[in-house]
Amino acid sequence: MASFVIQAVRGVIRDQNRRRTTMFILLLVALALLFSGSTFFESALNPRERPVWFILFWVACAWLTLTAMLLAIFDLLVVKLEAKTGRMLREKVSQAENAVSPTSRTGE
Repeated sequence: MASFVIQAVRGVIRDQNRRRTTMFILLLVALALLFSGSTFFESALNPRERPVWFILFWVACAWLTLTAMLLAIFDLLVVKLEAKTGRMLREKVSQAENAVSPTSRTGE
């Protein structure tokens, strides 16, 4: 079971589309829980009658939201790092082209 969970998390972290889909689904589930907790489950989540259920429900909502937010921060950092890497690679290629171009022109 642990091996499966580790492989699934690696897949979510590495693939940008899967990461963004997971963020979207997590937020939809958190919003659905928030809506249903304040409407359908209002009597079952009464904090005076069932404090444990009330706390667990809101911890689950917060956990889903926090997970989506951490994935979003990670996604922003990865996108920024990829842009920086691409920019550095373009600079190196242009420097290499500039270094090669003058020598090939003088030989002509």
